[in-house]
Amino acid sequence: MSTSDHATRRTEPLPFPAGFRVGAATASYQIEGAAAEDGRGVSIWDTFSHTPGKVRGGDTGDVACDSYHRYRDDAALLAELGLASYRFSISWPRIRPDGRGTVNQKGLDHYKAVVEALLERSIEPVATLYHWDLPQVVEDEGGWAARSTAEAFAEYAGIVAEALGDVVGKWITMNEPQVSANHGYRTGEHAPGLRDEVKAAAANHHLLLAHGLALEVLRGVLPGGTPVGITLDLHPVRPGADGIEELVAMVDAEQNGCYLEPVLHGRYPTAARPHMVPGAPVVRDGDLERIHAPIDFLGVNYYSPLYVRYGAWNALVGGEAPRPGHPGVVSYAPPGFERTAMGWLVDPEGLYELLHRLADERPGLPLYVTENGCAAEDYLATDGQVHDPERVKYLHLHLDACARAAADGVPLHGYFVWSLLDNFEWAWGFQKRFGIVFVDFSDRRRVVKDSARFVAQVAATGAVPPFPEHWPR
Repeated sequence: MSTSDHATRRTEPLPFPAGFRVGAATASYQIEGAAAEDGRGVSIWDTFSHTPGKVRGGDTGDVACDSYHRYRDDAALLAELGLASYRFSISWPRIRPDGRGTVNQKGLDHYKAVVEALLERSIEPVATLYHWDLPQVVEDEGGWAARSTAEAFAEYAGIVAEALGDVVGKWITMNEPQVSANHGYRTGEHAPGLRDEVKAAAANHHLLLAHGLALEVLRGVLPGGTPVGITLDLHPVRPGADGIEELVAMVDAEQNGCYLEPVLHGRYPTAARPHMVPGAPVVRDGDLERIHAPIDFLGVNYYSPLYVRYGAWNALVGGEAPRPGHPGVVSYAPPGFERTAMGWLVDPEGLYELLHRLADERPGLPLYVTENGCAAEDYLATDGQVHDPERVKYLHLHLDACARAAADGVPLHGYFVWSLLDNFEWAWGFQKRFGIVFVDFSDRRRVVKDSARFVAQVAATGAVPPFPEHWPR
């Protein structure tokens, strides 16, 4: 089954609804650099990336894309591409270097300047308050395993909203709490690099509580009607064999439900195993009501579905991996699917199905695809350009899935490609390139890729073009 078989071939462009916004997304630690400039404190990713063996190639975000100094150039790139919105994140340690206490005015001034550069070019600023760069001081005091971190986050959110609330168009409290909790505290693949089931379950709850507490603060500070939401990474879970519906339900509950259900319904899923779901004394009276407070939109980060089966993991088979905490369960890549340079399945129907699921689960709630994209083996060609046909195909298929869902009546209001720039890709360092703009990490020069031109075409026309008769290779 090829990816192009998933979508109906068309001979005419498929339009998005009026007002649909096409944008790009980034995250502070991945692009900013200037790690020790203008009063910025140390984050858990500074510590993690400087720990030998944690990040491929010993890469760090010390300089990254140097966007702290080149933000005007990046805003000009967004304008050149005709993108309507820019989703960026704010670095907590740049605003409060110690997580609490003194506010660093130079940090606030920087983000004010970023927003001004966007507004001068009629680009909507969409600010994410947390994209994983927790102040190291706060981690040393317990990190997301401690309730006090959620309370400190709400204070930080209020400070940023007071400074930028009149100029930022949309706010996102949290990015992918699932990754922060599981990769940071359960598997140790991400900062802070812990492997502790108890702390991971507590972090899961406190990340969501931080969203709820920040939501309360933002409602009291922001101008009335300013949209606030949360971004979750979601993966349709599919069976690798017949008769394993119970396994699929469990994995779906733990991968998706532990985040969707508290936010949308004020509860944790019953299908999740007990050690994955926090209970008393971590969960206190009133917590779930706060987490479940109304949001104005839900951000969806989608990259691939998840196939699971019972069996032994074979380390020699590409695409297979043991499920953390699931002895005898394997996630794998079925034959016939294309895969990205990350080894992730290319399946736009997973996005189409996911958007329908969310529309059914909370009718009328506005949805945004806040991240979608793929890593590819990009390089500067002899003509000085970057030709990335794999990414063009990936984005074409997934934008088509979005347009089809919107045509069905799904309340999808926008799409943000991940990412505007090649950047520091967490534990992979600079090896994996997700950008629609190439970054030469020797001098931080930017080169627009073919995929950027494709996204610009979609933004300009408000429609997804028909598929080519033959995909370029």
